[in-house]
Amino acid sequence: MAGSDEVKLLGWWPSPFVMRPRIAFNLKSIPYDYLDEKFRAKSDLLLKSNPVHKKVPVLLHHGRPVCESLFILQYIDETWTSPPSILPSDPYERAVLRFWAACIDEELLFWIGTIVKARSAEAKVEALDKTKVGLKRIEDLFKDFSKGEKFFGGVRIGYLDIVVGSYLGWVKMAETITKVKLLDKEKMPGLVGWVERFCAHKAVKDVMPETDKLIEFAEKMLSKPRSNPCEIEKD
Repeated sequence: MAGSDEVKLLGWWPSPFVMRPRIAFNLKSIPYDYLDEKFRAKSDLLLKSNPVHKKVPVLLHHGRPVCESLFILQYIDETWTSPPSILPSDPYERAVLRFWAACIDEELLFWIGTIVKARSAEAKVEALDKTKVGLKRIEDLFKDFSKGEKFFGGVRIGYLDIVVGSYLGWVKMAETITKVKLLDKEKMPGLVGWVERFCAHKAVKDVMPETDKLIEFAEKMLSKPRSNPCEIEKD
């Protein structure tokens, strides 16, 4: 197992993408140093480590950078092979999970971000409706992948758990600021139960951002001209 001097993670606390490697490290009991970046004040280390996109997260392992959260999850799983595994060993199953992870990233964050920055009632209603549709699709995925167990990954947290779970802080923030329940227990019983289990897990609870802090962050960003609180969006 690597020591924290070998493993560093460049991140930023509101980012759902940064949550992902942190959860993976916790699941596998990998010690690491976490270096929190400042918004729009990117460190020299970040610019050097990710010169193309200049965004977090970036994993530094023995000084070598790995960028983008989904690639980082795969790297962690393949480098530290001790259980629990995050991705399945079967190539087809891995490919299917990667496909759905990409779909979730493309759709869910966009509509949650639209809820936060919507200026008109009509835009907000549309974004809320689209987010509910996306969450209902994830409810169906949970039924398919969990096969009656507690998590997308079955009996334990896996790849899709981490991908979906990284958005929960933002979903809760959207529910709070709109006073609209997005995770409806009657329509999404499986997903709502999963949310409770996921958030209570010891690998997750200490890295899940607080709702009040996320609301304060979003309001601060929206108060600035041409600012978008979802500028965290892509790795």
